[in-house]
Amino acid sequence: MTDATFSITAERARRLARDRGTLEAVVEAMIRPGNWGARVAYAFGLQGRLRTSTLSVDFSTTKAASRCPSQPLRIAFASDFHAGGLTDDRMLEQACAALAALNPDVLLLGGDFVAVRAEDVRRITPLLEAIPAPLGKLAVLGNHDLRAGSGKIISALEHAGIRLITNQHVTVRAQFGSVSISGLDDTTRGWPRGDLALDEANADRRVVLMHSPEGLESIGDRHFDLALCGHTHGGQISLPWGTPIFMPGGPLNRQYSRGNHTLVGDRPRMLLVSRGVGCSSFPVRLFAAPEVHLCLIT
Repeated sequence: MTDATFSITAERARRLARDRGTLEAVVEAMIRPGNWGARVAYAFGLQGRLRTSTLSVDFSTTKAASRCPSQPLRIAFASDFHAGGLTDDRMLEQACAALAALNPDVLLLGGDFVAVRAEDVRRITPLLEAIPAPLGKLAVLGNHDLRAGSGKIISALEHAGIRLITNQHVTVRAQFGSVSISGLDDTTRGWPRGDLALDEANADRRVVLMHSPEGLESIGDRHFDLALCGHTHGGQISLPWGTPIFMPGGPLNRQYSRGNHTLVGDRPRMLLVSRGVGCSSFPVRLFAAPEVHLCLIT
């Protein structure tokens, strides 16, 4: 893809995101009083039944000196809570209870904490704060967070003990060695910098936290072992066999709409795309169940 083509594609994605944001704000304002729309949808099972998936990732063979650890690093991951008038608070409570039950060493959060209004972050931060994660809670923001007002959201997350790692990395010490966790800014409303996030991340194993599959463009040929993202909702409304109907713009969002993917390259790279927890644009999910994840890294 040439720079000109990429620029046109990115601008088209931004325009679609603006149009969708306007529609979502109107819908959310109509169903927000008492959260009646989300409550009704939840009562009829139309916000989906929360699922938990486990991914075991063995990267010990990528380093000759690595040895088999007695215990893996437990990373819990969730994205796209969309707190506000489109997601019932009971779904948020279920998701955070499920994350806590995973007994994570590290909690990673892939953005879109709110749907429309920044103040709704208060619906989710107390729940996230209560999740034990002895090696840290790390997050990036999503396009909804940046649109709603990132200042309030960042402040609330930090007050809840959650560290933002936008375009930077941190190192976590596991029994088998070190793991770097690199965070990328959102591609639609932010400025993702793969160089800042990854170039100095020299740990034994590399994990990337980003909001959407489109973040792969910013990573380029830089090596990582596992990338975690959301944004797509798996379509949120899909056909019974999983084909997404309602998707955000961007070719990588469509190519990697949900699930686990092994990416082609000189070294194995894995991508996990979560369907997320909450709802966007309208308070309904069909054949795209909400989910949280446990990644066991060795």
